[in-house]
Amino acid sequence: MGKEPVTEQFFIDKLTEAKDHFERALDCKHTEFDDLYPYMVEHPQFFWYKRYVAWSELLTIKGLCEELSFSWRESFTPNQVEYLETRVMSAKVLDFWFEKNEALI
Repeated sequence: MGKEPVTEQFFIDKLTEAKDHFERALDCKHTEFDDLYPYMVEHPQFFWYKRYVAWSELLTIKGLCEELSFSWRESFTPNQVEYLETRVMSAKVLDFWFEKNEALI
């Protein structure tokens, strides 16, 4: 008996986990990455790198969902979809991912 085929729900669940990981990194909350590099927490560049790693993970899983024609956009706001499709983690992404700040522009 072989393994069950990987389902769309599996990828959407992984995408949700990656989104949560990225959002925790944006908020400077504890993530698994902190456990991997505990000695780095004292360095200022650590939080930038942590965000970059989480963003890369999110883009990778989003890309796999696209290749497999899985519906990933429903897990994000329209602006977040635009950020992910642009692929660049810009200051706009960092400042407005949660959209609560967008009224300020």
